[in-house]
Amino acid sequence: MATLIRSKISNKLSNAATTVTNKSQAKVSGMFARMGFQAATDEEALGFAACDDLDYDHRQGLQMDILKNEEMAGEGGGDMVGDGNMEGDSHYQRDGTGPPPSASKDGGICNELASQDKPKITAWEAGWNVTNAIQGMFVLGLPYAILHGGYLGLFLIIFAAVVCCYTGKILIACLYEENEDGQLVRVRDSYVDIANACCAPRFPALGGHVVNVAQIIELVMTCILYVVVSGNLMYNSFPNLPVSQRSWAIIATAVLLPCAFLKNLKAVSKFSLLCTLAHFVINVLVIAYCLSRARDWAWDKVKFYIDVKKFPISIGIIVFSYTSQIFLPSLEGNMQKPSEFHCMMNWTHIAACILKGLFALVAYLTWADETKEVITDNLPPGIRAVVNIFLVAKALLSYPLPFFAAVEVLEKTFFQDGGRAFFPDCYGGDGRLKSWGLSLRCALVVFTMLMAIYVPHFALLMGLTGSLTGAGLCFLLPSLFHLKLLWRKLLWHQVFFDVAIFVIGGICSISGFIHSMEGLIEAFKYNIHD
Repeated sequence: MATLIRSKISNKLSNAATTVTNKSQAKVSGMFARMGFQAATDEEALGFAACDDLDYDHRQGLQMDILKNEEMAGEGGGDMVGDGNMEGDSHYQRDGTGPPPSASKDGGICNELASQDKPKITAWEAGWNVTNAIQGMFVLGLPYAILHGGYLGLFLIIFAAVVCCYTGKILIACLYEENEDGQLVRVRDSYVDIANACCAPRFPALGGHVVNVAQIIELVMTCILYVVVSGNLMYNSFPNLPVSQRSWAIIATAVLLPCAFLKNLKAVSKFSLLCTLAHFVINVLVIAYCLSRARDWAWDKVKFYIDVKKFPISIGIIVFSYTSQIFLPSLEGNMQKPSEFHCMMNWTHIAACILKGLFALVAYLTWADETKEVITDNLPPGIRAVVNIFLVAKALLSYPLPFFAAVEVLEKTFFQDGGRAFFPDCYGGDGRLKSWGLSLRCALVVFTMLMAIYVPHFALLMGLTGSLTGAGLCFLLPSLFHLKLLWRKLLWHQVFFDVAIFVIGGICSISGFIHSMEGLIEAFKYNIHD
């Protein structure tokens, strides 16, 4: 009986509460209706409540992801931008091609742990790498460009520095896009990714194949040229020794064989530092000798004229001496502070422009019309031997950077391309290099030796490579990709610069390629050796 009474009382209280609630909702609805809003129905209110719950869960999940990423990043990854999902929902892209939701949980953690295992480099170390690439031993051929171009050759040295610095920056800009919050996010990792994005959706893989071929040719040819010049310089430094140029090339390859064991860019940076020091010694020795003969400088020999037949080859040599775009995406992605990339590009190219221009002009003024393709051949025998030894050391120390980049391109293309890879991964589950992967690296070193032995034409190969892949990777493709990917955001002067660079680069590439091929055909026809 008591239970029945309690149930009736509770029913009356609930009905009264429901009535009061309905009246209050009616008053509130009427008030919002007068203000121009439409009150929600009960079903809509339930839907909003469910959305609030889902949104709360989503925000809580994002907050947990951020906390986990911050804990894993520690002290070294706090300044990273674009390498991994370290800023909440930075993996969401404008085109909606971000990773699946599960990637932000366990998959994101694995990616962060993998990224932490890879050492990062500072802006100074990245600058040493770029300086090593653009202040290479090919600077010794720049006085030869002044010989055939006069003041125009000197202007081209400056112009190439400005253009290559600009195209390097716009190439890195193509790696980033804005997310929904208007923040720049690194959505691409390499030159190949940029090319594929430009060719999508009709030919999503065509651009990557073109860039891969150009990159591999450029990098392998650079390695070959280092071996060629090492053998040539050692043979000319010690002509009385019973060792041929091919034997010196084999000895240089034996010294370079440990490059097959390189694991990351951190070790390459150390080689680049030593290489820069060797380059500094070479420049000091050559310039000191030139300054000692300053009274005999032939200023009247520098004129506004060009050798129409040989100057296009010099254009390829100058462009090739500034080639660094193929390394830049990897360098920028491995920097501790990618925001310092532009500053690093500015001071490295300004320094290269000043040093190359002064070196080429001073050396040409010293020897004038007797300037040879490699300026060290003009030095007296005693000084020549010392300079050549430092030059060989620089060539051997310069070899690891293009070799490491070539290996990285080959591994990503044929061994690490997910389900589309042609061969299994070169690395085991613990990150160690497999034995057959090490064998492939050693085979690449041996291949550069064989090419250096059977194709010893240094100047012509350098001009050919600079005119073909150098101009394409440094001038043509970056400007074209910049116009394609960022067209809606570019100002009129940026469009003008990109179009002008594309046109000028195309003309220089075609003319340099034709004249370099003519020189190679003539060299093989008449059995001419460098």
